[in-house]
Amino acid sequence: MRYNATHLTINAGGRLLDLSSPKIMGILNVTPDSFFDGGRYNTVQKALAQAEKLVEEGADLLDVGAFSTRPNAEHISTAEEISRLIPVVKALHAAFGDTVPLSVDTFRSEVARRAVEAGANIINDISGGTFDEAMFATVAELNVPYILMHARGTHKTMHQKTDDIDIVREVALYFGRRVASLQALGVKDIILDPGPGFGKTMSQNFELLNRMDEFHIFGCPLLGAVSRKSLIYKTLGITAEEALNGTTALHALLLNSGVQLLRVHDVKAAKEVITLLRPTFKQKVNG
Repeated sequence: MRYNATHLTINAGGRLLDLSSPKIMGILNVTPDSFFDGGRYNTVQKALAQAEKLVEEGADLLDVGAFSTRPNAEHISTAEEISRLIPVVKALHAAFGDTVPLSVDTFRSEVARRAVEAGANIINDISGGTFDEAMFATVAELNVPYILMHARGTHKTMHQKTDDIDIVREVALYFGRRVASLQALGVKDIILDPGPGFGKTMSQNFELLNRMDEFHIFGCPLLGAVSRKSLIYKTLGITAEEALNGTTALHALLLNSGVQLLRVHDVKAAKEVITLLRPTFKQKVNG
């Protein structure tokens, strides 16, 4: 196992987020149809209450999404995404201000721009700029950190089974090209997400998770996003509601590969994993 002990920080709205120890990104879906929590937080009041709960449990960042990317989800317009998202972003910015960086989960450059104007600090793009060719230039202009995810196919096809390829090699080549493009535009803070579950077979998903440490070669922070995903509940023959234990097991695997950020629905459980593994992190860094 290789482990990158490089001291990494990202600048989120003028606040330096120290990633020398793992941080937790709490998921806040303000959609009616997300695969796990769709409809639970689709008003400003409900979203704010859930955000307060996530922060109290130990979330270091919040990631807000208004467009569901589950299989067969409704493809909403840009205007609808903005109308769902921006009131929540404004409320969260007013509530947490300078204390909790706010990430927005969108693949649309116009939504990204409006969100940053409303108080968001980070853009989390499942398409890595492939669904909207203006995204990279927009992120560079906004001067915000960017989460670059790998997905195969389009919005409609990215959850379908893919061909038999060396998935780690493909993702690495993709990251190499996309990181170079972002850096050429002046984007300074790039976080990498290999995108388990997006255009990969089940075996490819686990290949990525078991070789996550290889992506440290780019010198960027890594994000682990497996919370309650189908790669867990389909493998175990259970439901997303029953997938917390499996999520926790994979979080331990990701943390031992040096992942600096966990994107999670269940902050308390993720915080406990980090606490229990903290002596291991220190040993690897010192060793």
